[in-house]
Amino acid sequence: MLFNSYIFILFFLPLALCGYYLLHFFHKETWAYLELAGMSLWFYGYFNPGYLLIIGSSIFVNYGISVVFRKRKEQRFKKAMLGLGLFFNFGLLFYFKYFDFFLENVNALFRQNFALRYIVLPLGISFFTFQQVSFLLDSYRGETGECSLLEYTVFVTFFPQLVAGPIVLHHELLPQIQKKENHRLDQEWLAKGLMIFSVGLFKKVILADTLGKAVTWGFGMVDALSSMEAWIVMLSYTFQIYLDFSGYCDMALGIGKMFHIDLPMNFNSPYKAFSIVEFWKRWHITLTRFLRQYIYFPLGGSRKGELRTYGNILVVFLASGLWHGANWTFILWGLLHGIANGLNRKFAAYWERMHVVVQWGMTFLFLNVTWVIFRADSISQAGRFLRKIVGMQSFSVREELLECFELPEFIFLLQRFHLEGALSNIRGLLMISMLIICLILVLNGKNAYERVWKITGKTAVVSVFLLVWSIMSLTGVSVFLYFNF
Repeated sequence: MLFNSYIFILFFLPLALCGYYLLHFFHKETWAYLELAGMSLWFYGYFNPGYLLIIGSSIFVNYGISVVFRKRKEQRFKKAMLGLGLFFNFGLLFYFKYFDFFLENVNALFRQNFALRYIVLPLGISFFTFQQVSFLLDSYRGETGECSLLEYTVFVTFFPQLVAGPIVLHHELLPQIQKKENHRLDQEWLAKGLMIFSVGLFKKVILADTLGKAVTWGFGMVDALSSMEAWIVMLSYTFQIYLDFSGYCDMALGIGKMFHIDLPMNFNSPYKAFSIVEFWKRWHITLTRFLRQYIYFPLGGSRKGELRTYGNILVVFLASGLWHGANWTFILWGLLHGIANGLNRKFAAYWERMHVVVQWGMTFLFLNVTWVIFRADSISQAGRFLRKIVGMQSFSVREELLECFELPEFIFLLQRFHLEGALSNIRGLLMISMLIICLILVLNGKNAYERVWKITGKTAVVSVFLLVWSIMSLTGVSVFLYFNF
């Protein structure tokens, strides 16, 4: 199920909230947890009920091993169970996400003809796998308290963060779920949650999806693009992935607040970064935290010498690239970010002496170029696209690209006032305005964690306006980009 759909906004979310708080009101805590777990599983299995078998088996195996850790203290036995648990989790992830990719490369490298399975990637498998791996490792170290299977199921399946993060640690969510003060409906939390959700929905539906039309058009005909069109499409994707992911994070945070639960920060205005190192402290924060805590530190971090440190950084970023998808484009993207991160650290003193405008400009340009590789279907397509960027052979922009930036609401107003004839003359202005607005938003706008959400008449009107406008534009519902990872 999608946050940006009629069934979720008008039916699922109100039903989930009403059932959860009513059951707590009548002191039916177990039934309230069952209701929340059941609704979350419905949310997850809405498009494909077969997904429930995968996440269900994952929950049972990981919870069972964590119980063994609490009851058995023999270190050798615990290590064996931990190895079994990690093998199960990463084996599940490998099969569904990487098996066909593995076979493709074996076929190409050894000239074999193994049949591909064309396995459908279950939604959010990377997210709930990493979340449970973190719980398993913390449980092995004795850092997790006791919780029931039902509470653990709610922890894993809590639908605001289930399919696209944040990757939540046990101590961030379980105590909030168990805290009785959070079981009462709080009108202030509900109102603030709705406000944040409205902003996120607007970012996704009105801005990101509009930019997405230009991106789809451009990457569908790379060889025919002019250099100017390539620049426009590149910028469009840079803003699309930002607003799409930011919108999801806002909606997840807002829904969490409606349930009186604070989700951890996962997105902190990353395009304000003045270096690649800073960018990764702001972008997908919980994934960076997981990779640092469970890969970088166990490898030795920065404690084993300079060369080993840079090697560890490369391993982490290669893991980040591979986590995002089974394609060499993601691996190359991760490698480039790892190299840039290492260089940024190595020459930090020289970097700091540059003017902040130069720092930001070089960082932003690097992000744009690497997002092209991230978005491309293949490395060869990314190379052809980037050659269009640097070629500067043509500055023409076709009407088809300009039309991608037209908001249906704006067209309706022009038709209403019989001004549609002027549309062809202002299409270029609409495109430039959209890109400038996006640039201002990502550089000047406060994110959901920075903003003070005051409940006033003005904020209520703005929230309702954004919510209604977004709901009216849901006819073209699209999947969040991070659902693919």
